[in-house]
Amino acid sequence: MKSFKVSTFSFLLLFVFGQLSGQGTFDKAADSDPAATKILDKLKKEYDSYKSLYVDFDLILDLPQQDSEIQKGYMKQSGDKFVAKMGDQEVYCNGKNLWVYLPSNNEVQINDFNPKDTEGMLSPKDLLRIYENGNYAYAITGEEVISGKRVTLIEFKPLDKNSEYSKMRLAVDAKSNRAQSIKVFSKDGSRYTLNIKKFEGNKAFEASTFTFDSKKYPGVRVEDLRID
Repeated sequence: MKSFKVSTFSFLLLFVFGQLSGQGTFDKAADSDPAATKILDKLKKEYDSYKSLYVDFDLILDLPQQDSEIQKGYMKQSGDKFVAKMGDQEVYCNGKNLWVYLPSNNEVQINDFNPKDTEGMLSPKDLLRIYENGNYAYAITGEEVISGKRVTLIEFKPLDKNSEYSKMRLAVDAKSNRAQSIKVFSKDGSRYTLNIKKFEGNKAFEASTFTFDSKKYPGVRVEDLRID
């Protein structure tokens, strides 16, 4: 049974170590670009105003000596409750229990919910809290056109030089001021690109959305790892 680990979604939120081109020396959070902070503050303010979120995305995996792979997924989130589907697994959380379902094996693992176990999940709110914690330096590195939209590029590096990542690049729509893509560069040559296809705030969800219903999966094997 494959346990749910941060590694599955870590490319979404993990920042990286590396030089920010054309921006001078970045050795501490205070070196970060004020113009980038202004954009991130605006994004955070908007996302924090939503009680719930729906995100539809494509994940492009470029691994050394392998063909590119595209995985489609989505995430619904309301407070501590969420459901996420991508690749070979589905994750459900009702704020108390966490279910990880593997369709290929028709297996589900149940754990007590611990927010620390899901800190790598896709969440714009969590992403925009990270830049405030003082562990990263960041700066605007330019603009370009992606899918017909002009975006501002903000690159980050963690101040921990032992990070396994080299840098992370966030593309923000210059007109709507919303995140369009996130690209993570690993030191081993791997690249992970998350393209946000659709974003909706304050979308209504039924309470049952966030609970795995075994009745809908005949013959499912259940592994209950909750602590009584």
